[in-house]
Amino acid sequence: MSLFSIDAAKCRRDGICAAVCPLRLIQPADQDHLPRAIAGAQELCINCGHCAAACPHGALELAAMPLASLAEIRPELRISPAQAEQFLRARRSVRNFKPEELPRAMLEHLIAVARYAPSGHNVQPVHWLVISGREKLAGLAAQVIAWMELVINSGDPLAGLLHLERVVEFWRQGRDPILRGAPHLVMVHAPKAERTAPQACTLAIAFLDLIAQANSLGACWAGFFNAAALLYPPLKNALGLPADHVPGGALMLGRPAETYWRIPDRKPAAITWA
Repeated sequence: MSLFSIDAAKCRRDGICAAVCPLRLIQPADQDHLPRAIAGAQELCINCGHCAAACPHGALELAAMPLASLAEIRPELRISPAQAEQFLRARRSVRNFKPEELPRAMLEHLIAVARYAPSGHNVQPVHWLVISGREKLAGLAAQVIAWMELVINSGDPLAGLLHLERVVEFWRQGRDPILRGAPHLVMVHAPKAERTAPQACTLAIAFLDLIAQANSLGACWAGFFNAAALLYPPLKNALGLPADHVPGGALMLGRPAETYWRIPDRKPAAITWA
């Protein structure tokens, strides 16, 4: 099967598809030929979809990605630079959540959007684990506390660096400094052998964080939880991750208990101009 097909009636021979291909797998049209794949393109293509996405005439159709399945970009939904700036600057780490759980369909939709995060070579190695229910999450948070107590008792400098004694004390007071009473935790994980996985997982969680905020939801990166999942085998076993996978990030998720009305300032950007 050919890598892609060209609709001769729609093709304007403008060379756009060839120009945007990251691996230069498309030979531009000439007087005698429409755009065509170079030799070996089938094996080299990473199915990023750039060629089909960039053709303004809808003339190119990838065999692995039918044109009818590609959503068109709607100009009326584009956000202005000012809207984008406020959205990004106003994003908050939410640590107080309402108790009710989100509908599964909503969680599925958020992840369906977050999966569009970029990954090296378009490998898309990210897997998703969604854990719901405060009682279940409290049990997992208790395992994080058990890991922290081991770190403290071992004399590891990490305990002081991360103020673990203070975190454990909060827990003993009946507060949850690990998952903050969130009704959901979403974890990303990927094969340990996949070199693109760390960056892909971080980007996927970042996309999930942002699309959650766009839906008026609260989210917060669960750094303590992810660290324990990496370093404390009992927690990794409790999560049921595949043996050859490693955690790549975790996000608390739910409806925020409070609303934020202002944007706190940040340190000036440390820029080196070269």
